[in-house]
Amino acid sequence: MSGGMPKDSVPESSSSSNHRPPPQLSRYESQKRRDWNTFGQYLKNQRPPVMLSQCNCNHVLDFLRYLDQFGKTKVHLHGCVFFGQPDPPASCTCPLRQAWGSLDALIGRLRAAYEEHGGSPQTNPFGNGAIRVYLREVRECQAKARGIPYKKKKKKNQIKSKDQAKTSNQNPQMHSLLQKNGSSA
Repeated sequence: MSGGMPKDSVPESSSSSNHRPPPQLSRYESQKRRDWNTFGQYLKNQRPPVMLSQCNCNHVLDFLRYLDQFGKTKVHLHGCVFFGQPDPPASCTCPLRQAWGSLDALIGRLRAAYEEHGGSPQTNPFGNGAIRVYLREVRECQAKARGIPYKKKKKKNQIKSKDQAKTSNQNPQMHSLLQKNGSSA
């Protein structure tokens, strides 16, 4: 090298601020970006292609149905001998679908991404009532097919108070010891 700076040195005036790597995205942000790009690609692949500004809840519903082909959750059909059994003893030919929880989380991420990309909450197709109805139907259908009734999760403080009441009723001595130590059951 002749008379210049070594290749690996950086001049003082052009500090490392020009060469900073982008901040590491959280798992949620990475997934949201991936989901947004996938949905955008889905719209582009439609015949004719659909502009995001023209997207409505019907496009979102079609996208959710399209994703079913990549699902990994066995959903037994009404005629299947395993319909309603939580742990079937053998395999069957019933289709694999996207799990309700996965679809619900996906819609939540896409709803947020839509608004982050300049969409109005009032026109957000992912927040449309038809999407909520579809997700509810998927949840109920999958719960029946597996024989597991869907129960809404209780808030943690409700669970704690019930557990404390059970502990005090079952073993009053243990409850008083826990109270003295500042622990909860």
